[in-house]
Amino acid sequence: MNEPTRVLVTGHNGYLGSVMVPVLQAAGYEVVGLDMGYFRACTLGTDNTSVPEITKDLRAIESPDLQGFDAVIHLAALSNDPIGNLNADWTRQINADGTVRLATMAKAAGVRRFLFSSSCIMYGMSEAAVVDETAPLAPQTEYARSKAVAEEALRALADDRFSPVYCRNGTVYGLSPRMRFDTVLNNFMGSAFTTGRVEVHSDGTPWRPVVHVQDVARYFKLMLEAPLQDIHNEAFNMGVESLNLQVSEIAEIAVEAVPGAQLTMTPKPGADQRTYKADFSKFSRTFPDFEFQWTARMRAQELYEAFRSIALTFEDFTDKRFTRLRWLDHLLKAGMLDDQLRWRTAQPRVA
Repeated sequence: MNEPTRVLVTGHNGYLGSVMVPVLQAAGYEVVGLDMGYFRACTLGTDNTSVPEITKDLRAIESPDLQGFDAVIHLAALSNDPIGNLNADWTRQINADGTVRLATMAKAAGVRRFLFSSSCIMYGMSEAAVVDETAPLAPQTEYARSKAVAEEALRALADDRFSPVYCRNGTVYGLSPRMRFDTVLNNFMGSAFTTGRVEVHSDGTPWRPVVHVQDVARYFKLMLEAPLQDIHNEAFNMGVESLNLQVSEIAEIAVEAVPGAQLTMTPKPGADQRTYKADFSKFSRTFPDFEFQWTARMRAQELYEAFRSIALTFEDFTDKRFTRLRWLDHLLKAGMLDDQLRWRTAQPRVA
């Protein structure tokens, strides 16, 4: 394996990170995690991942924390729109300011490669346009704005000693030791399995690029190994054309995967009608040999079988541990976090 060999993964205890770390370890990377531990207890099944970790707030990172790393994979963030809308300051401080602080300290520590987990949600299109990396960003939420602000700031840090790359993910789905049921296909599958129905509150026409969590882990590994001249200070929509699906199609896939499940379309005022089809041709041109291994239809069946094996209940599906906003609200109301989302006690183990 080529350099880099020692990688810091922020957010390693999250939905993406707990899948990505084992993939990197299996490939021979020496991985260290950095995480606040918000979601350490949010496990569905068993998490067998073992990795040295730093429990620290992004807002308190110092250059010595980054010493000795060849690369940083920055996944940590308040990771969906409802959280961002709950408190805009938290989102700006953690997702935008925290990212810039981390990158600045990484650059000062001599880290060469910085992979930023960004999002296609920044395009924020209100009509079904096909958007490539040159399309104007039109973020509609605090979460999306925080990603756009962070990308702009990282671009200013790029030079011949520091190479950021912006991995614009679609909507991620699939099994993770730290499961989320607040992403669209995971939510539809959980509902279909535990209630026998999927209810779509929009008109079903919005487009979403959906990508399996294992493929996300694989393409971040790809970015660790890519020649710097191919990725230096570049943004990539991460996917292929076949991953662009309308919400109604995603719902139909979930219903087809669960025997007896039914689909109900009940458009409601104020439903999320944001829509964007991502153009993935830049990624395909740059990495012609990379293949996305999983389709939504194929992996919906995986989710169905997994839910059967663990006898997923409605109580599991609706448990606050698997919806990020509800879990943070629980930690706040329980007095475990203060009003700045900082732990009141050191190195918590949340029950």
